[in-house]
Amino acid sequence: MEERLKRIYVPMTETGFYILFCLQDVMHGYNIGKKVKELTNGEIEISPGTMYGTLSKMEKDGLIEFVREEEKRKLYRITELGRQILDMELSRIERLYRNSRGEVYNG
Repeated sequence: MEERLKRIYVPMTETGFYILFCLQDVMHGYNIGKKVKELTNGEIEISPGTMYGTLSKMEKDGLIEFVREEEKRKLYRITELGRQILDMELSRIERLYRNSRGEVYNG
């Protein structure tokens, strides 16, 4: 994995995290937005501009890939590279959580 991508994506923004997390299943932007709102109990709403800008950047960087189009909506899924980035971020979040509880994280 390129160091440049690590620097760009780790740590991730909440928006980037949730988009990548949701794309473990094939989805389009509108469904991602609904899922994020549901997962966060309405605390995070991703605007269309942020959603489609992030999807475009992640696709260009190889974290997600276009699967197909349905009813004029592009469906995407996470790639192996995206999975590696997501796993790194999940480990980072878990370390932060455990450290906040006074635990030592052993990865």
